[in-house]
Amino acid sequence: MYRKVVFFIFLFIPFAGKAQFNTDKLVAVGRSALYYEDYVLSIQYFNQAISSKPYLYEPWFYRAVAKYYLGDYIGSERDCSQAINLNPFVVKNYELRGLVRIQQEKYEEAISDYVLALKYDPENDGLWNNRVLCRIHGKDYDGALADVDTMLTKWSRNSRVYSMQSEIYLLRKDTVKAMEALEKSIEINPYDASTWAVRSGISLKREAWDKAEEYLSRAIHLQSDNAGYYINRALARLKRNNLRGAMDDYDTALDLEPDNFLGHYNRGLLRAHVGDDNMAILDFDFVLKLEPDNIMALFNRAILLDKTGDLRGAIRDYSKVIKKFPNFWTGLLHRAECYRRLGMVKQAEADEFKVYKARLYKSLYGVQPRMSKDQIRRQSDVNPEKYNQIVVADDAEVEQKYKSEYRGLVQNRASDMDYMPMYELSYEYVGSEISRYIPFDRQVDAFNTVSEKLMDDGSLTKKIYISNGLHNLDEKRVSEYFKYIDGLTAKLTSSKDTDSLMPLLLRRALAYSEIQNFDSAIEDFNTYIEIDSISSLAYWQRAICLFKANEVKTSQGKGMAMKTTNVLSDISKALENNPQCAYLYYNRGNVYALLKDYGNAIEDYGKAIEIDENMAEAYYNRGLSYLFVNNKESSNRDLSKAGELGLYKAYSIMKKNR
Repeated sequence: MYRKVVFFIFLFIPFAGKAQFNTDKLVAVGRSALYYEDYVLSIQYFNQAISSKPYLYEPWFYRAVAKYYLGDYIGSERDCSQAINLNPFVVKNYELRGLVRIQQEKYEEAISDYVLALKYDPENDGLWNNRVLCRIHGKDYDGALADVDTMLTKWSRNSRVYSMQSEIYLLRKDTVKAMEALEKSIEINPYDASTWAVRSGISLKREAWDKAEEYLSRAIHLQSDNAGYYINRALARLKRNNLRGAMDDYDTALDLEPDNFLGHYNRGLLRAHVGDDNMAILDFDFVLKLEPDNIMALFNRAILLDKTGDLRGAIRDYSKVIKKFPNFWTGLLHRAECYRRLGMVKQAEADEFKVYKARLYKSLYGVQPRMSKDQIRRQSDVNPEKYNQIVVADDAEVEQKYKSEYRGLVQNRASDMDYMPMYELSYEYVGSEISRYIPFDRQVDAFNTVSEKLMDDGSLTKKIYISNGLHNLDEKRVSEYFKYIDGLTAKLTSSKDTDSLMPLLLRRALAYSEIQNFDSAIEDFNTYIEIDSISSLAYWQRAICLFKANEVKTSQGKGMAMKTTNVLSDISKALENNPQCAYLYYNRGNVYALLKDYGNAIEDYGKAIEIDENMAEAYYNRGLSYLFVNNKESSNRDLSKAGELGLYKAYSIMKKNR
């Protein structure tokens, strides 16, 4: 016992000197928080770095990145400007400030940033791309075309440049040159779905419905998860009288994008056209949840309610339309008919008299009072006489795909085919995507119970949960964690009770991992494991920290492949001491899957399921692994089970891979 106490004292004395991190470490930990999209936490680290060494440009730059993703464009621009003042030769400073200014619609100022950035990095195609798009926003089409010409001298085999050129010609209403540019783009790269989609758009405007359908089918073949492609193809199919094909396209679009306004509206019209009135009402119900005052949807629903016998509901909707358009004859006559069927003769005659007066006015003066131009809404012309016409989106501006390495660095890392994340220990309870599923492990529960009894300071006792959801800390929680770590450190350096030191050390390691300080967390776990080499919890969370630290380093180009040996070793050791923990098998399966060792991944997910048959994430991830080895039957079986357990995105994977 004496040796253990001395060992602990020796280990914890240096931590007082470590309280003040050096600036490089502050920036590194801040970048780690940035990678995991914990922007408020990252700002706390960059603030400390700036306070320590305000003359370094990097903390200013990375704080600007965090503010950018928090939507604080003014603060981000200010930090970028300071970074540029400190080091005017770093391209990424200008690049980020350009993006921030774009978000504030300061296009001319953004162009000036790209001019300076291109001075130092003239071969950066992303900078050229953004400058072209800024010129488009400013309607400087000549300048945009000139930049595109320069890009074509540098990247003559880049199909996207020709696509951009075609979009500029479209904005200038020159469809002939636009088609020429598209043909060149397709010649270079026939596998770009967006190019086929733009080509189909020209065909739709020309009412070349067969060509539009052909081009959209090619786009869908290349990118089957774009709801807009299906909606546009449905329009082409409707014009070719292929009602079944159009309905299939609307159904698929809404499977992919359930809140799509145009999909529900147009499917409602089509369902009404084929006599499926009750289902059409459901579509218009959905549209009116999105836009409660949508006149066209209200009138269409009124007609359907009228037809299905809900006369009072129909009158309610007709009345809303008539209130907006008092001279809408069709609406007045429909409402009058509903009144008559309900025996409300007085109200019916009042509506009929309004129509009579309007017709008389028209016969005398040749004009019927109409709504003013100010009442026109987006998505379509709101002339209620056009209530039964298919809606198309308003002419949109060129899609602005601002290229940025920052987005790849700290955001948008998820995709539909990503595995569900690992289960980890956390003070923050973030439930599974399955609302009714509560993770539980006996050793975690035992640690919570024992440490509560051992610790005399209730402020240092926090419950540990098992979580696999991303959680971001607000400023208050960040401050609480720093104070919590300080409290634990003070207790560790003053206490001589070995039994109470162990849970304190593990708790501090866990607190470090909460604030993305993985290096310090790993140091504490190392110390803990040297004392207690059979602690499943310490191995479990150290594996998580190693995994995340390596993931961050890989994203920063500090390693092409993640070093997984230590991660796998720690999870395996944790399993030796907790062989009935489904979450550990699941986590190890994730590591194998990352290594594309799908055989071992499938085996470990299977073991997790044997222990906990309600773990939807294990079925989901095993389903993906089966899919990657082309075992679609087993994949669909697992994905179906995951969906049954409440992980509903599994169904979209099944549909996309039918």
